[in-house]
Amino acid sequence: MDFNVKKLASDAGVFFSRAMQFTEEKLGQAEKTELDAHFENLLARADCTKNWTEKILRQTEVLLQPNPSARVEEFLYEKLDRKVPSRVTNGELLAQYMTEAANDFGSGTPYGKTLIKVGETQRRLGAAERDFIHSASINFLTPLRNFLEGDWRTISKERRILQNRRLDLDACKARLKKAKAAEAKAAAEHELRLTQTEFDRQAEVTRLLLEGISSTHVNHLRCLHEFVESQTNYYAQCYQYMLDLQKQLGSSKGEIFSGTFVGNAESTSPPPATASPPAVAATLPAVPTIPVVPTIVGVPNSVAESVLNPNEVKPPASGTRKARVLYDYEAADSTELALLADEMITVYSLPGMDPDWLIGERGNQKGKVPVTYLELLS
Repeated sequence: MDFNVKKLASDAGVFFSRAMQFTEEKLGQAEKTELDAHFENLLARADCTKNWTEKILRQTEVLLQPNPSARVEEFLYEKLDRKVPSRVTNGELLAQYMTEAANDFGSGTPYGKTLIKVGETQRRLGAAERDFIHSASINFLTPLRNFLEGDWRTISKERRILQNRRLDLDACKARLKKAKAAEAKAAAEHELRLTQTEFDRQAEVTRLLLEGISSTHVNHLRCLHEFVESQTNYYAQCYQYMLDLQKQLGSSKGEIFSGTFVGNAESTSPPPATASPPAVAATLPAVPTIPVVPTIVGVPNSVAESVLNPNEVKPPASGTRKARVLYDYEAADSTELALLADEMITVYSLPGMDPDWLIGERGNQKGKVPVTYLELLS
């Protein structure tokens, strides 16, 4: 391989001369050509944009992929220009475990049925998370990364060239001051004019690139809006999935609570006065129950709820339960009671009612309320 020794020596000499000159400027031993205030502001704005873009990019990557090992793996695949293999999300993995557990416990058991329902929702949540990560990567991370690896590298390159042109210009000014002979002074002035022209040309190129930072901000603003929209859609999907799951689990939850709080709807007639309580009851702790209003005479339990107007029902004389409202609820019709989160109401049950519902009272207002929206208090 052939080397141009003279050029190599010349470049090395220029490098060391610039290094010495730069050091002297830092020590205040040499004059420095100052850039105008507007140019300095453009430089500061560009540096600020680069620094904050790097921080936002890194933290967004952490948000989308908290696992550092997975981030390193994705980085290596990207640098090797290879497709990142599909990775199972935590929600999808949890769904798989829940489904396998349900099969072992028995898919027909209450626990197994619930595991299957919750597992399916976790799978949907995991799929929504995958779609959000993909959308955020394309619409937000990629533009930020393109700026740092593209536009910013070009700006940095032109700034280094401008720095070298400025050092050359200051060196020419120093040589002109030291020139004594007329011939040496004329040569120095000619070199200064050429160097000044090169510096002005490079300053204009760099200025145009720095002013393009405004366009970068506009582009990043659009990408930020798309990121927020993707995130909003993702959380809206998750919220809807959880609402659906809550409704699915409402009936099973009502069935579980009905034995403890509502009582057995099939045993609507009171036991004979002479009947003694089961012997096992004496060994079990007392469990507070929601009083059951006596059945309407002549109306079967299966249709009691459909023909019963809650406003015409009187609460039991004693033993009503208090409940705290967990979420806001808007009444669907006149038989239901609208609820506000964190308020306290009185509740009791009616024979033959859907176990998902109770009768709620608040002052003079009365109506049906969903069990899943309540926290029953002892």
